[in-house]
Amino acid sequence: QVQLVESGGGLVQAGGSLRLSCAASGSIFRINVMGWYRQAPGKQRELVAGISSGGSTNYADSVKGRFTISRDNAKNLVYLQMTSLKPEDTALYYCYADISDTKVRVDKRYWGQGTQVTVSS
Repeated sequence: QVQLVESGGGLVQAGGSLRLSCAASGSIFRINVMGWYRQAPGKQRELVAGISSGGSTNYADSVKGRFTISRDNAKNLVYLQMTSLKPEDTALYYCYADISDTKVRVDKRYWGQGTQVTVSS
């Protein structure tokens, strides 16, 4: 059984910062890509940032220069440092990870339960 648990969401004023964390646990053989999606009310889920096991990153254009994704491979953690937050960043943020477990050893995408980020103007 593999699970992802997020933390770090909350309410912040525009221009402020938040740091999201996501921990993967369970019968993990290998973790490939990790990252974050977000979904605002009435909108489709969109990719915010992703990071490979080797550290290569990609970002949505809307967050480039403001958000930084990182990971700790030894602890199966991924982080999203968010700065210069805007009201349009308000959304439910979901962590994801492509993980092969110790039984099947084929990558499967797992999702966290989501953490709310609200940016007030």
